[in-house]
Amino acid sequence: MSQHFHVHPDNPQQRLLKQAAEILRGGGVAAYPTDSCYALGCHIGDKGAVDRIRRIRGLDDDHWLTLVCRDLSEIARYAKVDNIQYRLLKSCLPGPYTFILPASREVPRRLVHPKRLHLGLRIPDHPVVLGLLEELGEPVVSTSLVLPGENEPMTAGWAIRDALEHQIDVVLDDGSEAAHLTTVVDLTTDVPVVVRQGLGPAARLGLEA
Repeated sequence: MSQHFHVHPDNPQQRLLKQAAEILRGGGVAAYPTDSCYALGCHIGDKGAVDRIRRIRGLDDDHWLTLVCRDLSEIARYAKVDNIQYRLLKSCLPGPYTFILPASREVPRRLVHPKRLHLGLRIPDHPVVLGLLEELGEPVVSTSLVLPGENEPMTAGWAIRDALEHQIDVVLDDGSEAAHLTTVVDLTTDVPVVVRQGLGPAARLGLEA
């Protein structure tokens, strides 16, 4: 049965973030809030936890997974970023955007798209997940919490625990009920392309959806 941590949305309790980080280090899967919607996440090095997330979501190997990072330097470690791309990332992160970039050698191969060697990366603008990442000291592998057969993400911590209490290990519940997806931008081509229009406005990127 999953643990249910009630965290303050602006000043999350450090002891709860520390406990959640230990759960992830031990192979656990967490549901946590972001600036767009709740997400599922696990330790970057844990294949079993990644496989669990895929099963919960009903995802195959062709579906993008995302690395949620603390800052731009962490993105630059796990992705190949040129100067133009870096300026674009800096202009809108932290924020509700996911950027698809070529993976660096730091990324475990099982996390990379099998046909393109790319992956999604993002930095959410939310104290809870940023605090969790700081406590963990590295990115988490993540995906929006949209259950199989549904088009919209789950919106409340209590509902997530009720639905997934035997499939995940901890819910970080900040009382929010956000139901937006990120805007996904492909930076692997000569011209950036908005793959999915979500909460982040394309106009901020100088692009059209």
